[in-house]
Amino acid sequence: MIQECYIENAFGKIIPIIPIIKNDLTVWIKTQPKRIKNLTQVNKFVALKNTHCLILNEAGNLESVLLGIATKNDYLTFGLLPQLLPAGKYQIKANNFTAKQLELAAIGWGLGSYLFTKYKERAISKVKLILPKNKNSKHINNIVAAIYLVRDLINTPVCDMHPNALALVAKNIAKSHQAKFKEYSGKALMRNFPAVYAVGKASINQPKLIKFDWGKKTHKKVVLVGKGVCFDSGGLNIKSPESMLLMKKDMAGAAHALGLAKMIMSENLPIQLSVIIPIVENVISSNSYKPGDVIKTRSGQTIEILNTDAEGRVILADALTLASKEKPNLLIDFATLTQAARAALGPNIPAMFSNDDAICNKMLNCLSEEQEAAWKMPLYQPYAEFIKSRVADLTNVATAGYLGAGAIIAALFLQKFVDKNLSWVHFDMSAYNFSATPGKAVGGEAMCLRGLFRYLAEYFTQES
Repeated sequence: MIQECYIENAFGKIIPIIPIIKNDLTVWIKTQPKRIKNLTQVNKFVALKNTHCLILNEAGNLESVLLGIATKNDYLTFGLLPQLLPAGKYQIKANNFTAKQLELAAIGWGLGSYLFTKYKERAISKVKLILPKNKNSKHINNIVAAIYLVRDLINTPVCDMHPNALALVAKNIAKSHQAKFKEYSGKALMRNFPAVYAVGKASINQPKLIKFDWGKKTHKKVVLVGKGVCFDSGGLNIKSPESMLLMKKDMAGAAHALGLAKMIMSENLPIQLSVIIPIVENVISSNSYKPGDVIKTRSGQTIEILNTDAEGRVILADALTLASKEKPNLLIDFATLTQAARAALGPNIPAMFSNDDAICNKMLNCLSEEQEAAWKMPLYQPYAEFIKSRVADLTNVATAGYLGAGAIIAALFLQKFVDKNLSWVHFDMSAYNFSATPGKAVGGEAMCLRGLFRYLAEYFTQES
């Protein structure tokens, strides 16, 4: 389905969007009628980034739109327009743009068209962009649709995005692509994934683990794992009201796994794909897991719970154990895991950990090409000393007396459940925009997905 912000074919009046770099404005103006020069002067348009100018014809109707950009790669600036322009059919007119730059500009438009309106009355947008008539149009739509999915899932509150609902979303995605879907709950979950069960058993919305498989067995295998904590109160180590307010987004890792899977399947990449998502609510009841509890895991390792608010890594332990048994060529997990990652890198740069430098560096190059940010952090093994327990195999947070390096310690915890012979990449992310910028509304945000898709398409499927 083509997203509402796009149309593939258009008839009648089409309004061009003309991107202009500030230093090129003078040369461009010289090629235009005096009327257009006067209009730019009256509107004080000097092609600064994130500014635009409406050019009217002699009858007072919209003739074209000028858009100030920093560079030809400044694709998010196109996301400024959908919420500002009058109804109409628009087309990007930039003869000096490469095909890739036009593709990014169209993606920027799509990202800027996003609105979360599940709980508000809305009218269908009448501001449309004509997609380029080439092989990229389907790709553009697939990428934007996957990002919308991630944003919608993160923005939906737990009243409508509880474990049953999230599992149903995953099931429907799997079904739409003829993937094999399996769900564990109740006694089957308790028996096979005891750590997931222990964290989620306190909620009336009972915990689950879902898995779906897609693709040919002759292709190289990728497993995506996503943290699916639909709401995190902190458990008995309860969060403050302020910290709890956005904890509907604690399932953003699951949203990212589903979003990337949707991209892979929609584009029919030659990959054997598995998606594994442990799904819980971390809430308080008489049945809550407690500080001091020792929890068994699927791997056989035991975890001493020092803090019930470090639940994400506990449920991921079981999921990563299952993922390792699949013996994939690549294992990627996504999680809103630590405040320490945000303290180190801020909300817009995910922390990235990997035991495979070659793959990690290629991914970082692809992320850079797609103008997405991530920063590689070290799996500094001496810090693993701080998650040794006196009564169990591991603690779920650093032992008393040690402060700092929380994102590293969480990653080292997860590594204990990953087969050392596998290539593994872990993303610790915020997945939320706290302020609006062009192409990025306040609320849930997809991070690194386009770059990861590019890596899988350009490198992973080609490597022997």
